[in-house]
Amino acid sequence: MTTYLLLKWLHILSSVLLVGTGFGSAFYLYFVHKTRNTQAIAEVSRLVVKADFWFTTPTIIIQPLTGFTMVSMAGYPMTQSWLVWTYALYILAGVCWLPVVWLQLRMAKLAAVAVSDNKPLPARYWDYARYWEWLGYPAFIAMLVIYWLMVFKPA
Repeated sequence: MTTYLLLKWLHILSSVLLVGTGFGSAFYLYFVHKTRNTQAIAEVSRLVVKADFWFTTPTIIIQPLTGFTMVSMAGYPMTQSWLVWTYALYILAGVCWLPVVWLQLRMAKLAAVAVSDNKPLPARYWDYARYWEWLGYPAFIAMLVIYWLMVFKPA
């Protein structure tokens, strides 16, 4: 196995973890919100925060490291249009993700307090949840377009 193929495998694996964790977190949190079950929401929110730190954070670091190394090894100019679009979309996804992390932490804390106080979730929780959801759309679409760019490498 060559270094390039090892990097490619790591790049693909980390991209699957990055997008899969994001989609899975959104899926579970979206549907648990429909139940309005504070205890279930508290547990899922807690796990979403863990998933982001265990899976998303490392992959956000691995992706550019492996990507830039492979681009260099393959001899692509860093300024090729499909790469420039990839960088821009990755930054867009990151700009969306940073407030999402803050929101997730606040949502998990509000949900845990609501459970311990045996109260419903406060209105602020639902405001945060709405912002969290809306930030997820451009980030997820950006990642899907990045997948397309990586596969087709349009001129």
